[in-house]
Amino acid sequence: MAPLACRPTRVSIIGAGNVGATLAQRISEKDLADVVLLDVVAGRPQGVALDLMQARGIEGHDRFITGTTDYAVTANSDVVVITAGLPRRPGMSRDDLIKTNAEIVASATQKAMTYSPDAVLVVVTNPLDVMTYIAWKVSGLPPRQVMGMAGILDSTRFQTFIALELGVSTADVRAMVLGSHGELMVPLPRYSSVGGIPITELLDEATIARLVERTRYGGAEIVDLMKTGGAYYAPASSTCIMVEAILLNRRRLLPIASYLQGEYGLNDVFIGVPAWLGCSGIEQVLELELTPAEQSALTASAESVRQNVKTALSLI
Repeated sequence: MAPLACRPTRVSIIGAGNVGATLAQRISEKDLADVVLLDVVAGRPQGVALDLMQARGIEGHDRFITGTTDYAVTANSDVVVITAGLPRRPGMSRDDLIKTNAEIVASATQKAMTYSPDAVLVVVTNPLDVMTYIAWKVSGLPPRQVMGMAGILDSTRFQTFIALELGVSTADVRAMVLGSHGELMVPLPRYSSVGGIPITELLDEATIARLVERTRYGGAEIVDLMKTGGAYYAPASSTCIMVEAILLNRRRLLPIASYLQGEYGLNDVFIGVPAWLGCSGIEQVLELELTPAEQSALTASAESVRQNVKTALSLI
């Protein structure tokens, strides 16, 4: 007797550049879902997909990876990830990408939602917080189903620098970064620890300040080193954690670019805050107790995002 047919879990990734291709690899090799990889450049997504398919026997999974330029192929996706857009180049800030990437993200979101109107939407394109707001505006989705990947990436960078400074395993380090995905992000040393011990007990103020500054410019450091591109391994891994939490309903408490409606005294803005993530999207935002200085920094970060959103909306 033939096995009963069932619809497999599906994740569609819009944008087959380095981040999108690496994310497709992460998702399929973790056996989380079938993947549709879409790009406007004919041949690119098909080639990446075929390459990943040919690795299945070695990696030990049977997930299908499909490359396409046709949004109809993405139909009935459980999660849609937007990575499409221009990457940063040396000397560029994330905000320099606003106009071009806003148009790309708006178009991609509208087309993807036509075929997957109930999907959870994860935005990776820079400037992250602004693009997440744009995607939400055009998607027609409730805010809990739209989010941006930034706080996880910023936090893992902070985690890495703490571990390297102390010479300890990253497995013992926890780090927390709030705010926008940019130079106004708000690393929180008080909520960052090694083996449960706050780093404020392990490092002096000058060292912490240096690590905070390196975290704020962690992406730019990679762009300057690579010259012709930016980070993609860590962004793909950070996004994969979110996809995994959604598909497996793991209810992870993660720093995510979330829509705020009064939390932290902020309204109508997507910005990085800790939130519980599960199969329905963002279940709840956690409000940490912030010092006046931390709250002021978060408010300033949100105001910068809000101003850039106004600019983006006026350009599309």
